[in-house]
Amino acid sequence: MAFEAYDDYEQSERVQQWLRQNGLSIVVGIAIGLVGIFGWQQWNKHKAEHQAEASNLYQQIQVAAASGKTDSADQLTEQLLKDYTDSTYAFFAVSDRAERQVQAKQLDKAIESLGWAEGHTSDANLKALAQMRTARVLLAQGKGTDALAALDRMPAKAYEGVAQELRGDVLVKLGRPDDARKAYVAAKAAMGENAPQSVQMKIDDLAVAGKQGA
Repeated sequence: MAFEAYDDYEQSERVQQWLRQNGLSIVVGIAIGLVGIFGWQQWNKHKAEHQAEASNLYQQIQVAAASGKTDSADQLTEQLLKDYTDSTYAFFAVSDRAERQVQAKQLDKAIESLGWAEGHTSDANLKALAQMRTARVLLAQGKGTDALAALDRMPAKAYEGVAQELRGDVLVKLGRPDDARKAYVAAKAAMGENAPQSVQMKIDDLAVAGKQGA
């Protein structure tokens, strides 16, 4: 009994001694943990609000553009790029601006906008989309070599069908019909049953041109 009492007393003393030695660090650890949890919740809240604000601004841009108020749309786009650079909405907004610039025959400005879009997204699919659109504008400028370089930056399977058809168009422009035909065939294969008739027509046109040139 005495030994049990001694053991209990000794155990109690050891616990109290351990608490005296480590109690402060336990309290500090709990406090840090609570601050971390609160900070994480606040960060998530801030992030959600940030995205909501960017979304609202992007909707305003769309409304302005649809109403033909391009100047207003461009001003709002600049605001979005300045205050919400890290938002996906910034990518969409500047891509939309590039489309308006193409329609206005401002191809150099469209290239700049698409370059911004490509450089400010970490999403591989969005980056590839910007590269493909850049290639399309460069082709419209008659810059086939630059257009091909833009397509070469894309991952092999990104937007494969459309990208291969565009590659074929570029190669035709560069006077490389054999390579163009391979690209069109690859485009048709990637698109499968959804391949538009225009792709087959391009393949047939190259075949006819090849026979005539033989």
